[in-house]
Amino acid sequence: MNGKPESLDDVADAMPVASSAARNGDLELEPAGESDEAWMRVALEEALAADRAGEVPVGAVLVRNERLVARGRNLNRAGSDPTAHAEMVVIRAAADKLGDARLPGMTLYVTLEPCAMCAGAIVLARIERLVYAAADPKSGMCGSLGCIVQDGRLNHRVRLTGGVLAEEAGGLLRGFFQARR
Repeated sequence: MNGKPESLDDVADAMPVASSAARNGDLELEPAGESDEAWMRVALEEALAADRAGEVPVGAVLVRNERLVARGRNLNRAGSDPTAHAEMVVIRAAADKLGDARLPGMTLYVTLEPCAMCAGAIVLARIERLVYAAADPKSGMCGSLGCIVQDGRLNHRVRLTGGVLAEEAGGLLRGFFQARR
């Protein structure tokens, strides 16, 4: 859902509930680590900046060895680019900065569960770990509708943690869409 959801109900559903895949034990979820909340707050800063710019408030940061590598936010509307989700923006920025399409050893923090496009990019970039805030039961592909990042048929699997600061991220999304109704 890193683009515009179809209705406010879609956003209201994007909350930290356990996905059906998680309830069925199909996911390998890790508990949050010590610094996860702090890095998610940086991602929330990006989401707030997106909100101020009139974009859907989703933010992301990439971290390696507790150092910020790149940060980004949704830029769909500004660039008229349907692929400019926060995750794609930050992955592109890190790859450009490092001069490498592979981003091993990195943790991606994002305020909303990634969609299929972003989940695929996370796998292709070989990101080691994904931490997201709010679940997205309408289009999330990291546990809600499916789990691309841990699909055993692919050549890379991502360690996964969900629900870090989910209430704050979900509240920001709900507020954004309520203001536009």
